[in-house]
Amino acid sequence: MQEHYSQRITAAMHALSQDMTRPVRMDTLARATGMSLTNFYKYFKAVTLVTPLQYQKRLRLIEARQLLMAGATTVESVALKMGYKSPSQFSREYSRMFGAPPKRDVTQSRDDCDEVAGVEASS
Repeated sequence: MQEHYSQRITAAMHALSQDMTRPVRMDTLARATGMSLTNFYKYFKAVTLVTPLQYQKRLRLIEARQLLMAGATTVESVALKMGYKSPSQFSREYSRMFGAPPKRDVTQSRDDCDEVAGVEASS
């Protein structure tokens, strides 16, 4: 029985990742998996350790970080692209997840990569 629910939750996770920028009604997603909303939340959290909304938020923030690291134009444009209505809300959530605001995180990550590349080059 658990495996059956795991497959349904995996399908829901896939659906959330397909278009992570649009709002998703959890009752609609639960119905699509053939579960009640209560069971959907229960099993989703059992499989992922987070709620469906937290899962979607993490997907958005990870994608946003990848865009920023790849040289996306601005934090504001990435925030809007990822479905955030407010760049300040995006920055707050980004900071909570990655420990620093987007610009500082990207700068620090690039500096860290440059440092590692310099060490490897000198070896």
